[in-house]
Amino acid sequence: MTLLASIVTDIQNWSYQWSSVVMILFFAALIYLMWRTLKVMPRVKPQQIKPASKQSVAWDDIAGVDEAKGELQEIVEFLRDPTKFKALGAKVPKGILLHGPPGTGKTLLAKAVAHESGAQFFAQSAAAFVEMFAGLGAARIRRLFAVARKHEPAIIFIDELDAVGGRRGSDFSGEKDQTLNQLLVEMDGFSTTGRLVVIAASNLLEKLDPALLRPGRFDRQIFVAPPDVKGRRGVLDVHTRDKPLGDVDLGLVAAQTSGLTGADLANICNEAAIFAARRGAKSIVGADFDHALERVIAGVQSHRVLNDHEKRVVAYHEAGHALCGELLPSVDRVHRISIVPRGRALGYTLNLPAEDRYLKTREELLDYMTVLLGGRVAERIVFGAITTGASDDLKRVADIAHSMVHDYAMGSAGVGRTPDGNVQLSETTLRIRDEERRDLVEEARRAARRMILAHRAQLDALAQELLTNEVLDREAIERIMDGVPRLERAPGVGLRVVAATTPKDT
Repeated sequence: MTLLASIVTDIQNWSYQWSSVVMILFFAALIYLMWRTLKVMPRVKPQQIKPASKQSVAWDDIAGVDEAKGELQEIVEFLRDPTKFKALGAKVPKGILLHGPPGTGKTLLAKAVAHESGAQFFAQSAAAFVEMFAGLGAARIRRLFAVARKHEPAIIFIDELDAVGGRRGSDFSGEKDQTLNQLLVEMDGFSTTGRLVVIAASNLLEKLDPALLRPGRFDRQIFVAPPDVKGRRGVLDVHTRDKPLGDVDLGLVAAQTSGLTGADLANICNEAAIFAARRGAKSIVGADFDHALERVIAGVQSHRVLNDHEKRVVAYHEAGHALCGELLPSVDRVHRISIVPRGRALGYTLNLPAEDRYLKTREELLDYMTVLLGGRVAERIVFGAITTGASDDLKRVADIAHSMVHDYAMGSAGVGRTPDGNVQLSETTLRIRDEERRDLVEEARRAARRMILAHRAQLDALAQELLTNEVLDREAIERIMDGVPRLERAPGVGLRVVAATTPKDT
């Protein structure tokens, strides 16, 4: 007991002597850990872009978005010379929201505003405001606006606004809501001066909080749409300025790329240059753009090897798509057919539109579904069985049929959305919608079957030439389909199919 008491006494004496030192070391270690934590946290300093920096983008560098560019040029003119606007009592908009599909040029437009206005420009991604630490996002918003106000007149650009601008109440931690609240205050609070413009970009306008979209916050909402054929030609001109062009019809390329965005077109120009360099050419020709378009739309060529039976199945599958596309009146003409595997696809049929179109009728959507089902129907007719190769086609058919019934009220019963968007539907309504979708798909399948049975010779010719050459271009398709008229729609009758005696539909 004496030894134990002695040890306890020694420990107590040591603790009395060194306790203060231990506490100091403990707090020092704690401070060091906190310092290291702050060091590894991402530092979010606003990116200030100088008007004459290497990142500068001029108005001449932007094409295909004339309406959006015109709106922003007015803002630039206000910042350069506000006198004539103020003389009439006009105020510069506090916020401009650029929204639209990805790749249409929203960020590029903001860079052009930075260059052309001559104002101080501060760029920041909205995702950089979001952190796991409460209050940090709001602090970064305050810092961004404080820095910008020191350099007024100035422009703040917030990219991917939906990262913090989503509807409030859905964030469990409350950090995003707090960050959004701070942004709302900074844009239209007591500290606003009217000499600071906020430009934001978002792909998801419908998910933004309504408080952001009211006048006084984002006064202007500019939809940046994919370019039309004239705009696509302008985009191609911009991205081929520094490229040596040979025999290339950029007008034809523009006509063949309906629906593609500016980023897609820039990628096609770059891929065309890569193809030309790969074959050792001094200039880019039309064939390089064809390969580039194929690469961007269909994917990278795969090295998968198909056996003979699989090749025949794929050949007839793609021939079924192409045959239906050639016969139907409203479907874009087939540009190329291939059974060379690309990406996830074992083959593909490339349809290119002759013009831009923005509205589709019920019959046109049915024709498109018929083309999608043509490959599966051809497999059934030729081989007596179906394969897994039509999975993507079936998904797209299901999506179209769903939209026709639910969104466009194109079913025979005319059952569309409920007025308030309520998803609590009765059993009867759900049954009717299921039946409508099934009827639309079955109508398209029967049309595909009638056409393929009536034009079996052309189906075989397309498939055999595919097996021989692996790729068919427009010229070869026209040669095989020579003398075969496109079908016509007769009022009250539908498609008039030129057919011999065919087996009964199953």
